[in-house]
Amino acid sequence: MKKLLFLVLVFASVVAFAQSNEGTVIYEIKVNMHRRLPADQKDMRAMIPEFRTSKMQLFFNQNESFYKNVEEENDEEEASNGGVQIKFTTPQNELYFDFANKKKVEMREFMTKKFLIEGELKANAWKLSDETKTIKGYVCKKATYINEERKQNIVVWYAEQIPVSAGPDSFHSLMGLVLQVDINDGEIVTTAATIDFKALKKGDIKIPTEGKKITPEEFKKMVDEKMKEMGGNGGIRIIRN
Repeated sequence: MKKLLFLVLVFASVVAFAQSNEGTVIYEIKVNMHRRLPADQKDMRAMIPEFRTSKMQLFFNQNESFYKNVEEENDEEEASNGGVQIKFTTPQNELYFDFANKKKVEMREFMTKKFLIEGELKANAWKLSDETKTIKGYVCKKATYINEERKQNIVVWYAEQIPVSAGPDSFHSLMGLVLQVDINDGEIVTTAATIDFKALKKGDIKIPTEGKKITPEEFKKMVDEKMKEMGGNGGIRIIRN
């Protein structure tokens, strides 16, 4: 009888673990558009809303993750003021991470063109903290990272109760699923809106294949040059009537 009870408890533990390491997350991304404007273009604040939100979806299991745009999301929004029409575009991105083999394949859209980037999956130099807060019913721990290159102070909150290394965009390799990312104290905040534990279907996690192959270094150089030409207004098109 004791042996049977032990086996039942072991089976229940295995099922509970399986249920918490596979599924999907919808993340809401809130961007403070005013804070992202260059210092010499403050007059644009009257033309555009302060915040813009979008959604992305993460498929995850114990060894892999796939991050992409939510299909029903519009990739373009408009705002107008005083005869000036401003369009906001959301790039169509796909990110595949193989945690077991430390590989990644990304499809990044930039200036309406798609690029395929392959490389090694590297973890950020996270600084762990015992500070906690609750997100979607999960007690999350805090981790921080300073991206010197992009001048970003990054704070993430991850749930050890969900034992996977995945997270939104390039935020991963912690001891639990990342449920929130805060860049530069509110400039960009990504938060889990829904978490759905379920067995994934074949094809939910896939390796991107679309786009021109390019190295990470080549892609960064191209983006930096174009953003400099545009004055930092990536994703914003201004149309004067």
